[in-house]
Amino acid sequence: MEVNNFIQQKEGLALTTTSIKIAIFASGSGSNAERIIQYFSQHPTIKIKLIVSNKPGAGVLNHANKFKIPTLIIEKELFFRGDGYVAKLKNARIDFIVLAGFLWKVPDTIINAFAGRIVNIHPALLPKYGGKGMFGAHVHQAVIDAKETDSGITIHYVDGKYDNGDVIFQATCPVCDTDTAESLANKIHKLEHEHFAPVIEACINKMEQP
Repeated sequence: MEVNNFIQQKEGLALTTTSIKIAIFASGSGSNAERIIQYFSQHPTIKIKLIVSNKPGAGVLNHANKFKIPTLIIEKELFFRGDGYVAKLKNARIDFIVLAGFLWKVPDTIINAFAGRIVNIHPALLPKYGGKGMFGAHVHQAVIDAKETDSGITIHYVDGKYDNGDVIFQATCPVCDTDTAESLANKIHKLEHEHFAPVIEACINKMEQP
């Protein structure tokens, strides 16, 4: 699998020497969240301190329970029309937000409060196959239908538009004639599990002190 690594240093960011607390937002099973939790479980300065989900029955909550990480279940009305739970995130002393399969668009209240400190992973090579409704199997089927010869992952900073922020990292994998949405998803998951946590670490290492 070809890897195209171009981690970008944001203007004004410097190496941090203090402990950084991460909140992971996820809507589903949480396989990426689990890998991230494991990766940072023994890290001296980067800690996973909160799991946030919009689904009370999401599998990611089981991973949070396993690793004894506090959880926050968010409601749509408060998320989009309230303060976006910024007060609760600040009370938990969260410094950095990771979107790992989180299906709601992040409101401006959170983006403004954590400017340059929110990253997302997308299961395609942006700017292709991004935007509203492009997640999971929908993305993979669109890639196959377009007869693309490769696909991959994009890790990017989050702004006010779907899948639009500055790209941090991309990695690619081939799309074969025999691939289905399911088989392509398996290839993409391998890239996600391999690269997401190290890229998060690289971003934080370039982050200004909170």
